[in-house]
Amino acid sequence: MARYVSPPVDSFDSLRQPLTRGERMVFDFFDRNLPEAWEIYVQPHMNGLRPDFVLLNPSAGIAVFEIKDWNLDAVTYEVELREGKSPRLLGKRNGETFSLQSQNPIEKIHQYKQEIFKLYCPRLAKQFGYATITAGVIFPFADDARVHELFRASMQYRGMTQYPEYSPVSGRGALARGDLSAVFPEGRRSRSLYMTPEYANDLRYWLREPDFTEAQRQPLELDNNQRVLATSRTQSGYRRIKGSAGSGKSLVLAARAAELVRQNKDVLVVTFNITLLHYLMDVAVRWGQTGGKTRNRATWLNFHAWCSRVCIAADMEKEYQDLWKEKSQLQEVLKYRLAALVSSILDNDEDNVVPRYDAILVDEGQDYQLSWWDTLRKACKPGGEMLLVADATQDIYETASAWTDEAMSGAGFAGPWSNLDVSYRMPKKALNYARDFALRFLPKENINIPVNDQASLELEPTQLRWVHTVPEIAIDVCRDEITQFFTEEKIEGLTFAETTFLCSSKQFGMGVVNALEELGINSVHTYDRDKQESRRQKVGFYMGDARVKATTLHSFKGWESRLLVLYIGGAASQQELALVYTGLTRLKRSMKGSALTVISTSEALREYGETWPEFEHKVPF
Repeated sequence: MARYVSPPVDSFDSLRQPLTRGERMVFDFFDRNLPEAWEIYVQPHMNGLRPDFVLLNPSAGIAVFEIKDWNLDAVTYEVELREGKSPRLLGKRNGETFSLQSQNPIEKIHQYKQEIFKLYCPRLAKQFGYATITAGVIFPFADDARVHELFRASMQYRGMTQYPEYSPVSGRGALARGDLSAVFPEGRRSRSLYMTPEYANDLRYWLREPDFTEAQRQPLELDNNQRVLATSRTQSGYRRIKGSAGSGKSLVLAARAAELVRQNKDVLVVTFNITLLHYLMDVAVRWGQTGGKTRNRATWLNFHAWCSRVCIAADMEKEYQDLWKEKSQLQEVLKYRLAALVSSILDNDEDNVVPRYDAILVDEGQDYQLSWWDTLRKACKPGGEMLLVADATQDIYETASAWTDEAMSGAGFAGPWSNLDVSYRMPKKALNYARDFALRFLPKENINIPVNDQASLELEPTQLRWVHTVPEIAIDVCRDEITQFFTEEKIEGLTFAETTFLCSSKQFGMGVVNALEELGINSVHTYDRDKQESRRQKVGFYMGDARVKATTLHSFKGWESRLLVLYIGGAASQQELALVYTGLTRLKRSMKGSALTVISTSEALREYGETWPEFEHKVPF
């Protein structure tokens, strides 16, 4: 049988963090010398940790390795003993001593081993489970003897010298000899009394490469209509695109940004949603030969951050700060007054201190005020390009109704909207239930119903589940519904890293995050109550993070995931119903399968939920 390697060997050159020379040497060593039953995971996602290699044999054991390409002659290394604490790794250069403890590989592998045993393989036997786990360090460019001498005290402190076969530390000599017994003594083992395929599967949920990471290495594919929109401009330079959920509006916008960068244009991409920027950048780098330059050469900002940048550039920081002094006027500032200040700055920018752009591309247009669009137009160079994409069905801020053809008559557009109706994101089964929701609950004048992709067959496995419950146990139900996906594999190749939890309340979301952390499951989330910290969390939120994703429905607009758990607490107003629809349309199709679970306490939605393929009513015991 062929060895299982994740990600595949032919993708190594396109990894987000390419293998170092030493890491590639070690991979080749393992691949050449290990029996094929050993699976090799390269830079695996592991609940926020990123070891260099994890090896897994369902019948024999687990191994985690840290690789250090260190030249021990480049810096003078030494270890400082400390009372009651682990020895500290120090470096000396040019008479200066500095701490290298954060890079101490002995401490790293100790942490990896502890977490694998306690969190990621919780069913391993208490008394003997550690005997199934090897944790080692390899220095491909250092002598074995020097490495052992340098880290002897650290290894003794962590008890690694007592059972050296489970804690191997090796250098270039062992690698050069092809000496598996020195590099990984347990590598020849074919069976262990304490390891089973079931335990191995517990760990695989943390090790597998997530679907979105694999997709990030693939070129962006567009249909003919999308490609025309991404590679052309109108005579006036103004274009507006209307499309249903999952129809590729954001893909077109991101591809157009990459096209314009290729033409050496100054490009500004503007969103309403802060978190959406990472998604658009990730899409843009997949387009064409120069897409990889788009992330760094285009400017990516949400609208209010762009306004702040304009004020700073024009030395109008005092005027900007004065806007926010009256807390009661916050919404007025966000909707109108900030845009008015920026518009005035652009009108009076005689010294041209505010950057202008050859092209300005606006996503989530339905969430914008018309005055924002008019303000952005003033930052576009003469003869430049303006693109607006929108979906009125996802009108969660109740602004889409302002974008009538009459209101837009002076907005620079000529001709009708370009339309994208075919949904490529959602599995067909999920799309049908989203359509039904829109027809039941959303205003008919705003509905842009997605159309199924007729060219594709309904082959992707899709699990749709609706759980009706009560607020008193809702947090526990959400926690249980998230973790139940990993108690038995109903969907192929799921990983914790591609699990996404969505709700509309930060307080409730934080409760679910805390409940998961009690089980040792870490999350990257945007639920902090402090506005400044929450903003920082949104900027740092991206799907490539190795942890469970948890955010608000507002912040996940435009994103997608193949494993979604959605909590609905109210859903009474039109705005809340539009938000629910947005959440339902975030599910991404996959030939491996996808799953959407909705947990709801809304009686108004119960009848609709009962139409789902799987429905359950959970009440307190």
